[in-house]
Amino acid sequence: MTSTFFDLKAARQQWHPVASSDDLVPRHVYHAKLLGRELAIWRADDGFVNVWENRCLHRGVRLSIGVNDGRELMCQYHGWRYANRTAGCTYIPAHPADSPARTICNQTYPVIEKQGLIWTTDERTLIQPDSSALHGFDHQQLVLRPIPVNASVDGIADQFKHYSEFLLPSEVAGRVAGTDRLHHCHVQLRIGEHPQPVTLNVWLQPVDSLHTVIRGTVSGLSAVSNVMDHLRAHNNAMQRLRDSAEDLAADEHSEPWEALISPVSQTISHLPELTVKSAGVSGALRVEVEEIKHTAVDVKSITLKAIDTPLPTFQPGAHIDIQLPNALIRQYSLTNGPGETDRYVIGVKREENSTGGSAFIHDSLKAGDVVIVSAPRNNFPLRRDALRTVLIAGGIGVTPLLSMARALQAMSLPVELHYFVQSQEHRAFSNVLDELGDIVSTCTGLNPTQTGDRIAELLGDYKAAQHVYICGPAPMLNAARQVAATQQWPDDAVHFEYFKNTLTIDHGKAFSVSLARSGLTLEVPSGDTLLSVLRQNGVELPSSCEQGACGTCRVDVIDGVPLHQDVHLSEDEKKRGDCLMTCVSRALGDSLTLDI
Repeated sequence: MTSTFFDLKAARQQWHPVASSDDLVPRHVYHAKLLGRELAIWRADDGFVNVWENRCLHRGVRLSIGVNDGRELMCQYHGWRYANRTAGCTYIPAHPADSPARTICNQTYPVIEKQGLIWTTDERTLIQPDSSALHGFDHQQLVLRPIPVNASVDGIADQFKHYSEFLLPSEVAGRVAGTDRLHHCHVQLRIGEHPQPVTLNVWLQPVDSLHTVIRGTVSGLSAVSNVMDHLRAHNNAMQRLRDSAEDLAADEHSEPWEALISPVSQTISHLPELTVKSAGVSGALRVEVEEIKHTAVDVKSITLKAIDTPLPTFQPGAHIDIQLPNALIRQYSLTNGPGETDRYVIGVKREENSTGGSAFIHDSLKAGDVVIVSAPRNNFPLRRDALRTVLIAGGIGVTPLLSMARALQAMSLPVELHYFVQSQEHRAFSNVLDELGDIVSTCTGLNPTQTGDRIAELLGDYKAAQHVYICGPAPMLNAARQVAATQQWPDDAVHFEYFKNTLTIDHGKAFSVSLARSGLTLEVPSGDTLLSVLRQNGVELPSSCEQGACGTCRVDVIDGVPLHQDVHLSEDEKKRGDCLMTCVSRALGDSLTLDI
């Protein structure tokens, strides 16, 4: 057996088993430790194994005592929720009206699950190496019980030089024919005199400088008649080896590499930088069209999967910008349920007077095409603290509400989804609606008056801790908002999202704008927008629809009276005059002062 001393730097660049596949029982979080760093390991309902730093970003509470609901992991202390795969924060109960910033993301580690073991590495990379780099998995393996040992890796590896002394003749495992230490944490033994000797692979999981977990697998048992006896013999032998290693460690007073371990605990870790740059789409990334399906009359479901980088975390109500191959940019809401972070699913309706976006998607886009999308934005965030949540959808407006309904149902929170369509053939995403079950009601073929009456009946008079979310055609949204106001629903309980602004926009009047923080005074000429002038002068603002529907480009007004031409702000917000949408708003007078 080759003598090898433990090399911490090399160990950080190697793959180590940190759990058995059987340790990851459904809806459970497994606590592991590697090289001084605590890990929370859990399997989502879709089978994906997550290996994260074992710490909530809020107060540092261990996530291994959190709640695995199969889709997200929730901290027990203050209820912060983290998404499957990305570890991005999806909900903060103390701020129920806001979407968490995408930078609030826990540290994740790469994972390989192979032959009954869960492997990870301390190397901070999101790219998984070829799993063939894991030695000793050429044949079917049987996984031994892990054995924690209060001793260093080197101390235990030395004991395996004498492994034959721990195998009792009465336990029929056979003699050790050869022992090799393949690298710092991997010992391989050939045992017995069968035509094909049994191979015992032992991986020493370095918990910290003075603690190790022995994880073993046995192969070559196909020619052995008494398999269980062999497994029992190795289990017993390793327990004796553990006792011997711990006795020797207790007599030693050295600290071979303890001082070298200094686990880093970051307050907030960031999503990887997205390398694709695209004019008009901020924070762009490439995705591939995986599937296109017909889901209703003039509506297609588009599934987009990642190519270069993991897809960023989203929250219910979020949308993405898509830059199509014909250079048009359009916005579409995500329909995904919680934990579905391996793909984005959107619904696209063919517009009767399409300017090229929906028509291109329906007629020209095909599976395998690559498009540019933005990271998800959310101007339509979902609260999860309501005693009653009412979702009202019209036509293609059901898309963001599907995501909301799926999230609330997964958390066993009270929710009802009412879907207004022309006919059953116009009922988009029927498969998802059927999965949601009794919380969904479909209203078909109602005229505008009947629709308004039905919405009034559904809402009823306002009661505390109720919220309504509305998305659909502008006339339906306007009617629903009017009904809610009539029935005394406060503005902060009525949430809505327009897909487009149907108002006629006046860009005729020139005015000046002063930027209080930037110290600039700019002229906005007739025919140009405030947003465009700001960008021309180096003031970058986030935007999305650029037609006064989404609210992304909202800024605060310090002085002056704005001319509101958007459909995002409520009437009370417009009357206050303390904010505006830079894409469509102008000044009623000669000037405005903005807080930018």
